[in-house]
Amino acid sequence: MGDPRRNRKAYSGPSHPWQKERIEREIILVKEYGLKNKKEVWRHVSALRDYAERAKRLNALQGKQAEKERQDLLSRLRSLGLLQDTGKLEDVLTLQITNIMDRRLQTLVYKRNLAHSVEQARQFITHGHIMVGQHKHTTPGYIVRKSEEEHIAFVPGSALADASHPERMLKPVEAKPAKKEKEST
Repeated sequence: MGDPRRNRKAYSGPSHPWQKERIEREIILVKEYGLKNKKEVWRHVSALRDYAERAKRLNALQGKQAEKERQDLLSRLRSLGLLQDTGKLEDVLTLQITNIMDRRLQTLVYKRNLAHSVEQARQFITHGHIMVGQHKHTTPGYIVRKSEEEHIAFVPGSALADASHPERMLKPVEAKPAKKEKEST
């Protein structure tokens, strides 16, 4: 299992640090999904890369063990909601980063209208106001399984569980006043 004091990185960074297109894509992902930093993007990119490498390796292998591993990989990706029920091993190679980002707890809390923004969803999760099933989760990057998706809710003891809580009330969209031009004197 290893020494608990010696944690390993769960990701590998980009192979080249200064690629303008990649940097722009990462910035868009960080803003769109309300991520803390690019390490969260790299962690999910590494996971997708691992799935693709396993799929390529298993596609080339023959035998009972290879078939068992194929079924295990496909059932895992189906349970995570990354593949359809009829998905095949070749479909693993077509997975995109947005597929896995849409399965994050932070994104699902926002899409289920439990928060006004993805940033607020992140705050609710880290402060311990969100539970999945019977378990409270404080990790916004938790990948929600398909079977758990319907069980995302506020923790019953949380102040946010009350529908009349000010943060849960719909905020009216305020019209921004028109900018006035500076008058020169």
